[in-house]
Amino acid sequence: MLKVAEAGRQVSVQPTVLDSNGENVLFEVTARVPVKHLHRGQAYRLNLRYRYNNGLNEDTVGRMAFLSGEYVYDPDHKNQLVITKQFSFPYLPAKSPGLLVATPEVYKLGNESQRRRAPEITLARGIVTTGRLVVRQDTTIQIIPISVSNVMSGTRVLPFFFDAGQSAIRNYLGTNVAALEDFIDANQHTEKVMVVAGHSPDSLDMRDPRLSDKRVQALLRYYKKRVDGYSYLNSVRSIKFETAAYHRRWDLFLNKVQASALKPDQIDSVLYLINDTPGTFAQKERQLRTLSFYDYLEQYIYPVMRFGTVAVKYTAPKRYDSEIYLLSKKIVEKQTEADALTPEELRYSAQLTPLLAEKQRIYETSVATTGRWEAYYNLGVVLQQRSEKEVNPKVERAYLRRAATNFVLAAHRNPTAAVFYRAANAYHRAGDQLEALQNYDYAIKLGGPRRVLYKVFADKAALEIEIGQLDDALSSLSYSNKTYQNLMNRALVHLLKGDHAGATVLYYEALQLKPNDALSYYCQAVVAARTKNETLLGQQLRHAVELDRSFANRAVEDLEFREYAGGKTFLEALR
Repeated sequence: MLKVAEAGRQVSVQPTVLDSNGENVLFEVTARVPVKHLHRGQAYRLNLRYRYNNGLNEDTVGRMAFLSGEYVYDPDHKNQLVITKQFSFPYLPAKSPGLLVATPEVYKLGNESQRRRAPEITLARGIVTTGRLVVRQDTTIQIIPISVSNVMSGTRVLPFFFDAGQSAIRNYLGTNVAALEDFIDANQHTEKVMVVAGHSPDSLDMRDPRLSDKRVQALLRYYKKRVDGYSYLNSVRSIKFETAAYHRRWDLFLNKVQASALKPDQIDSVLYLINDTPGTFAQKERQLRTLSFYDYLEQYIYPVMRFGTVAVKYTAPKRYDSEIYLLSKKIVEKQTEADALTPEELRYSAQLTPLLAEKQRIYETSVATTGRWEAYYNLGVVLQQRSEKEVNPKVERAYLRRAATNFVLAAHRNPTAAVFYRAANAYHRAGDQLEALQNYDYAIKLGGPRRVLYKVFADKAALEIEIGQLDDALSSLSYSNKTYQNLMNRALVHLLKGDHAGATVLYYEALQLKPNDALSYYCQAVVAARTKNETLLGQQLRHAVELDRSFANRAVEDLEFREYAGGKTFLEALR
């Protein structure tokens, strides 16, 4: 049976050289064997494995068994059976290069210990890693500086967001309920509380004309109930409350649009529709739905229109500077109570030492005792700075994940695009892709300075390429500006999609922004390899190697150049 099956066996793999698609390697295997090999009570199958690290490691990929229900008759050759099946396995850098192999065997159904095997066959080589040539340029991260003043008064502003059509306060992770409770429980002398709320233009929020008023009242009731139950310094009667409900305010909507990443002509079209087109509020909202970029409005603008804000004006006792440093050390060492310093003074004391470990302990104490967003943010900065000094990848990722967690906690207390971007960036560097993508989305929805949103969309696009979402990456890049990083990543998407001419143009533009860039030349050599232009391949690869010798080692192992690896042009380019 094994001899008959092997005599007519045909196996093909697509792609012929395995390629990484995001975090997985996806491929399809088609196997054909003669019908006459079939035998009752026995079966023929192929056991697939991926072998790498010079044959020292291997992963079990799967099996293709010619059992009833698994195969079909080849429509072109009725005397053959065929199975087409898709497989995948996780990508790791160590798995490139490697070999996809199969072991043919026949076995007795119900008793697999009785089997016969044929010699192992090689099906495909892997893995092409061109899709990993993503460019991500990190921006410098710095601690938020602070100067201590004797006057410790101010206004605390806490934003809240509601579900579509709802006025109930969301008290799960991601809201400012905990921050509001912590502030009230801190018993700062409170003079005035201002509560405002609004609604989005969409139909869910527009069903109830009093929705904004209900949101204001929900926040107001929550604040008063908390003061009555937990505050001993303040009372509801001693605090002046002011409220305002925003109804059908196009100006709030337009402010968000103008602070978004929409293109200038798209912003102008929204301004014209709202300001210069006749019609009711509902009619204009329906016209917004006809815009080609309405999905951006619905995904990033409308959610933050469903807002409520609590602003609290308060005063705190004065503190002079002479005791700050010594008291902070005593607080960290638990030799005195945490309330010996104000939150600002405790954070300020971290600026007085150059040691990252000591800064970390001070900010950890500040987080534990005050819960202020600045403390969480600066702790995240210090942890990220410590990750950059680590040589052990596991320790580095651990620091980055801790940094990301603290950035998220800071962002929930001070929700801005810049802070959520820091959380996303730390998760991204740590390899936690889903968390990174979620925080990039949060940053975009909040809006902010165009330079910040450009960077958010640029890094979000880089992440989307890394996880294999090429169309989403192009969409994100369309909202960013023309930088070296964006040109390189856009070119990579075109290359992966088979648009070699478009990729070449973009790589050339990237070289204009960053002359003598070895990676740009190397990527153009890959394009030349895919277009079978050996002369251009040699020229571009030579430039890359002259600028950075590490690309010589990469080129030797890169399966993109497998057809040219032994040729004169390729070898001369690596000299």
